[in-house]
Parts: sequence; C-alpha cells; structure tokens
Amino acid sequence: MKRKTLLTLLASIPFLSFSQNSTWEPEMISITEGSAEHVIMGSAGIQAAQWDQLQHPKFWQQIMILSPDSVLVNVGSTRQIIAKMSNKDWHAQTEIQKTLFKDSVRTLFGLNTDERINVTTGKNDFYRFDLVFESLPKGVSAFEQFGVDPWYAQSILLIESPGRMQKSSVGAYGPFQLMPSVARSMGLTVNRSVDERKDFMRSAYAASQLLKRICIPSARHIAEGAGLTVDEQAIWFRLLTMHVYHAGALNVKAVVNAIGQVASGEELIQKMWVTSAASFGNASQNYSQLALAAHIQLSQIIQRKGSPVYNCSTAY
Repeated sequence: MKRKTLLTLLASIPFLSFSQNSTWEPEMISITEGSAEHVIMGSAGIQAAQWDQLQHPKFWQQIMILSPDSVLVNVGSTRQIIAKMSNKDWHAQTEIQKTLFKDSVRTLFGLNTDERINVTTGKNDFYRFDLVFESLPKGVSAFEQFGVDPWYAQSILLIESPGRMQKSSVGAYGPFQLMPSVARSMGLTVNRSVDERKDFMRSAYAASQLLKRICIPSARHIAEGAGLTVDEQAIWFRLLTMHVYHAGALNVKAVVNAIGQVASGEELIQKMWVTSAASFGNASQNYSQLALAAHIQLSQIIQRKGSPVYNCSTAY
C-alpha cells in the first residue's frame, strides 16, 4: 500500500487531509490497528541523532511511566538517578531530614555543595499515552494542512495536556494549551460565552499559526544570531522552536546569550537544559527534554504493542 492509498483511507475523516507532496512525509509512519490506519510522526530522526541515548530524556521517560506514589532522587544537572523511594516516606521527613539526606547524596557521589538534588514525583497519571493517541493523527494532519511542520503538533499534544481538556494555573486551555490573548491574536474567539480553544481544529489552527508566524521565525533568528546554520527539520531546531513556544522568544534569546558560543545546535540545546536566564528557569529547561522523552516513549509503546508500522513515503 502506498501513500496514495492512505490518503484515500483518510479522506473520509472530516476536515483532515494530507498533502501528497509533504515535506515531512519521510518522517511519517502509518500504524495499522485492525482496519484502521493512524498516520503520525515517527522518531527516526531522534534516534538517528542519538537524542534517545542522552540521560535527560531517559530520566523523563522514567518519570512518565512512574506512579505518583513514588519519587526518583536525581542530580539536577545530569539527571542521574540516585534512588527510588515512596512519595509518602519522602514527605514524612522533616525539612532538616530532607536537607541532611541531600547533603549525604552530594558527599557520597563527590558532588559540589551547590549541585541541585531533585526529588521528582512520578507522573504516569498525567502522561496518558493511551488517551492522547487518538488525537495525534488529527493534529499531524491539521498542521500539515495548515502548512506547518506536524512534528510540533505531535510534540505539543504529547506533553501539554495529554488526552485531557484542562485549564492550566495561568489560564492556558485546550489541546494545544493556548493563552487567551495568544488565541485571540491568532483569530480565535475567547470570551465569557465562547472559547474556541476547546475546538480541536480551531485550536490546532491557532497553534500552527503561532508557530508559523512567530515561533519558527524567532527560533531561526536566535539560532542564526548564535552563528548556527539552520535546517528547520533538524531535531535541535525543532526543540529550540518548542522552547520559544513555551517560554517566549525574549526568554529563549536571553538564555542563548547567556550560553554564548557553541559549536552546534545539539550543544546549544543541551546547554539550555542546565542554564537559566531571565524567566527561562527549571520548567523551561525541562520542556524540550519532555518533548524528546514523549516521542521516544511513544515509539517504544508502539513497538511493544506489535502493530504493523509502515513508512508513509515508501511502498509496502
């Protein structure tokens, strides 16, 4: 079956269509489940560049499958896992006991006294790959229809509010977690009686346009300002763009300036994981790590399920 056949199968889905001349087609995979075909983005690019071998995304993979009743003690700068313990036991300690424990970890592993020791709670209750999966083909198709790299659709859907319609503490809402002002600036109606952010296709349109008009151009400008040659489909550039989507261009530019000269985009991203500047702090550092971890974890889940998987750019 060729890509053309997949287009025929998907043609019955309202509002969704795939371009036969897609720039991103070589990265797309089709997953067969019974008579259903699901076209999503594969993780071959992540694996080819060996992002999946790095400790930071490996750490977040563990968090994504760990129950909230457990925690992982880890070194902040490297995400080396030191220990696993009960969440209840950890919080049963006094603050003095927690401090003494972290000091003992630094001593045991020969770490600097200012090295951050994290105790990170499992989040398998949040990262529900089973719930979010059905939205991925819709997001990938929508972004391609709108002329924007569908890798971003899949990344945002996987990590922002997987399979849920939750409003964040700062007011972001919908499958692409858009702030009210951002949604309005991209053409959506958001007021007391109507909130188009809950409509999947309208929300996808707004997110795609935010990326097209602001995030991708800003990431290109920042990268070129750092002396890097840009390939917009390179994983490192996509991760940089994701940081702009999450933290804003000014904060990303601030942290890139703080890092200074780098030899490659890959080096830049990895230094962003351990560098703070302006309002680019811990949550911002983690954002691209989470994106990588989610893509890798999704790929492993698909492999374990044993469903037939085909590359959409080739015959099968």
